Amino acid sequence: MSLKKSFYRARIALEGLKGNTGMVPPESMVFIGNGDFLQIGREFRNHLIDLAGLLPDSRVLDVGCGIGRMAIPLTEYLTTKGEYAGVDIVEKGILWCTSRITPKFPNFRFVHSDIHNKMYNRRGKTLARNYRFPYADGHFDVVFLTSVFTHMLPADLENYMREIARVLKKGGRCLMTFLLRNDESVKLIDAGACTGAMAITHHVEAAAWTSDPEKPEAATAYEERYVVELCERTGLRIDRPIRYGSWCGRGEFLSFQDIVVVAKT
Repeated sequence: MSLKKSFYRARIALEGLKGNTGMVPPESMVFIGNGDFLQIGREFRNHLIDLAGLLPDSRVLDVGCGIGRMAIPLTEYLTTKGEYAGVDIVEKGILWCTSRITPKFPNFRFVHSDIHNKMYNRRGKTLARNYRFPYADGHFDVVFLTSVFTHMLPADLENYMREIARVLKKGGRCLMTFLLRNDESVKLIDAGACTGAMAITHHVEAAAWTSDPEKPEAATAYEERYVVELCERTGLRIDRPIRYGSWCGRGEFLSFQDIVVVAKT
């Protein structure tokens, strides 16, 4: 870790979210994600610093920003020279972030994208497989997506991967989470180590699997080999060892989902 990042990590540890806790949304508005709102945000902020090389003056894109779970902790890390852009399909979350976060931090901006999604935006007019991120080529140092590809089918995933490669600058990194099927996770699933939505045993299409064939977007897992090949095909290379999560019945790991970090070649 660089001295610059170490300094800011130390400042965060000392200050926490001093002065910004008033921006935390009420529980009734948190429409996705479980666990402590701020704690999870802090954990993934640290992953961005440690694994994706996020610096205080980076330009960062948060795809699926929700209601600011990541944006709020990042207000304590990014300086005014940095830039945060958040996009999401749920309009109420974007409106909340725009009214509560942007006035205090003008370099934090949010955009509503009217993408159709059976779970969160049924009336959306644009298909995810046709969506284009509203940003210029090579604009961002870091892109991240948490719990986005776990709710997408292959055509949508492939389009998003192409768009990530387009908006990343050369050498920029993307941190994303998956439910990856590999020898270990398949054995744990078959042995009944996980239940409910994580018991992903139904093949959907291509290399995608789900626990509910009637609602595959509720929890979608992908063959690890397919994800690696897709990254390479879109001009992205695996930049760090994959950090496997506990979703399939493993013990406590770095996170619940699997974390994949890629760099633009």
